[in-house]
Amino acid sequence: MLYTVTGTIINITLTMMAAYPLSRKELSGREVIIAFLFFTMIFEGGMIPTFLVVRDLGMYNTRWAMIIPTTLSVWNVMIAKSFFQNTFPSELYEAAEIDGCSELGIFLKIVLPLSGSIIAVLVLFYAVGHWNSYFNGLIYIKDKNLQPLQVVLRNILASTQYMSEMVDQMTTEQLNRLSLVEVMKYAIIVAGNLPVAILYPFIQKHFTKGIFIGSIKG
Repeated sequence: MLYTVTGTIINITLTMMAAYPLSRKELSGREVIIAFLFFTMIFEGGMIPTFLVVRDLGMYNTRWAMIIPTTLSVWNVMIAKSFFQNTFPSELYEAAEIDGCSELGIFLKIVLPLSGSIIAVLVLFYAVGHWNSYFNGLIYIKDKNLQPLQVVLRNILASTQYMSEMVDQMTTEQLNRLSLVEVMKYAIIVAGNLPVAILYPFIQKHFTKGIFIGSIKG
């Protein structure tokens, strides 16, 4: 829950801060910045360079290793940028500027309050990504007390599979324990999926509108 809530808040904050200025044609160097962001979607450093960066920044085996490397998704930035471009006409910005509103005021008082649908979509995307995060926890976190749920679940599933292979050599007491572990395994699987299943109905009404907003005008 800590990784999911904290990570999602940081993700949404930075995504909106990046997408809004990129949606404004008045931004100098806008096309260059967008091209640079797209470049990172096509080419990436790879696992080993990323691991070295995380280690050299002192995040290895800390909670920040689960949050900082996935701080921003370029794909989600582009979705939010398309939403801003297709939802808010330039006349709205001009009217706000005439009334004396600054760029920060426009963003905080006009854009954000009217962006509930896209924020709901991004919250779902980011939250599910953090909740299901497995690989980062496996390679960056060694302390069992800091490991995310999916790594713990993976360890439990691996141990039960190993125990199942040894079933022929088990005593009655060990078989009873194996049965209990099997029940616990499925209970943990259900518990691991329950929070996301609870979250989705609350933002379902915003989901379709938010995800397709960028496709209306290209």
